[in-house]
Amino acid sequence: MWRGLRSLPARAARGLCRPSTRRGSDAPTPGSGATIFALSSGQGRCGVAVIRTSGPASGAALRSLTASGDLPPARNARLRLLSDPRSGEPLDRALVLWFPGPRSFTGEDCAEFHVHGGPAVVSSVLQALGRVPGLRPAEAGEFTRRAFAHGKLNLTEVEGLADLIHAETEAQRRQALRQLDGELGQLCQGWAQALTTALAHVEAYIDFGEDDNLEEGVLERADNTVQALHVALGEHLRDARRGQRLRSGAHVVVAGPPNAGKSTLVNLLSRKPVSIVSPEPGTTRDVLETPVDLAGFPVLLSDTAGLREGVGPVEQEGVRRARERLEQADLILAVLDASDLASPSSHDFLDSVVAHVGSQNTNGSSQHLLLVLNKSDLLPPEGPGHHPDLPPHLLLSCLTGEGLDGLLGALRDELAVVCGDPSTGPPLLTRARHQHHLQACVDALGYYQQAKDLALAAEALRVARGHLACLTGGGGTEELLDIIFRDFCVGK
Repeated sequence: MWRGLRSLPARAARGLCRPSTRRGSDAPTPGSGATIFALSSGQGRCGVAVIRTSGPASGAALRSLTASGDLPPARNARLRLLSDPRSGEPLDRALVLWFPGPRSFTGEDCAEFHVHGGPAVVSSVLQALGRVPGLRPAEAGEFTRRAFAHGKLNLTEVEGLADLIHAETEAQRRQALRQLDGELGQLCQGWAQALTTALAHVEAYIDFGEDDNLEEGVLERADNTVQALHVALGEHLRDARRGQRLRSGAHVVVAGPPNAGKSTLVNLLSRKPVSIVSPEPGTTRDVLETPVDLAGFPVLLSDTAGLREGVGPVEQEGVRRARERLEQADLILAVLDASDLASPSSHDFLDSVVAHVGSQNTNGSSQHLLLVLNKSDLLPPEGPGHHPDLPPHLLLSCLTGEGLDGLLGALRDELAVVCGDPSTGPPLLTRARHQHHLQACVDALGYYQQAKDLALAAEALRVARGHLACLTGGGGTEELLDIIFRDFCVGK
């Protein structure tokens, strides 16, 4: 592609916009000398509660509460009597552990107190720690923030830890654990190393291109590296927001004509009475939504009004909202009455919804649809009969449960496509922040490929590398970190 212009030093262009590294004036400074403490296990009564400290006074706190001059061996549990450091009153008999830095979760000296989980015991130990000089209660996410500040976790691993704490389904747990294990961070670091090599080659050509000692093909190698990265990043950006759906939940809409059994199916899938079930057509007149775990994937399940010409303004509004939800759905569960396929309402639904979504998919739409023929218990033994225009479908009886396993299997397959399979394939982009920085990186690589000046091309590579650094926390603003760590509980 080159260009061949080497007009000004690379430093002249380095003032171009890069990811900001400004620190917020009100942000707490991890590791500023204070020792923090908090309850790390959940609130409420339990068999064992875990209270942890982090900071330089952790050893003093452990000695103070155990009235012992010696710390226990590192990373070994010891049974100790905990006492109030002022009054000497016994508080509890507990297991204590000592984690000297830097070999601890935060990278600082840490102590843990495994006490009995009654509220009075936990409260008394927390009050005793508050009376130790140099200790203060931790803020939300402050333990993890200190781990980030000391290089124990990068930012994508921090996000993976937060997602693991909040995971409610198997798919979310698997994805969060992969991210916590550093798969996404390692991928970004590999991309950043390739960009660094390409940038070094361009800089070498700028500084030494007139010398005979520079080997040939330096710029061509940089171009090839950038082109390969452009392709790889583009593939990740074309994941249709699967990782974000996996983290926050896919939108599954149950739709069909009146009395097809939509509400019964929603109650069956959610395993609770979400919707009123009645033989009267038009019972559901609004969108009823409930979060469920479907085949291990997080789903927001929506029951909608039966699609027909509304009888009265209230039902008309319900039908309008149902059609609106259909436009927003990631996956449509289209439900028909298997014993009433010849009715005008069934034909209208097949033409207006099922056929429409099928035609959109041929044009590259990411919306998915499963056609379910409910009330199979009303069919004759030979089945629904011959319907040449009927698309591929699943037979189900919400009354007897026959066909439910097949439906759950089909849902699992469709949701694995919609959300991505967290067990296989490359790491998913689970947050809008990931998408933003990767897109900005791709844009910068595009500027590099179009640049006619080597200095501007080199700056484009710096900007691209800066956005990759922002992914793992090397270039993020303090305000961004505040938002990310705010998702943690106080003791994490």
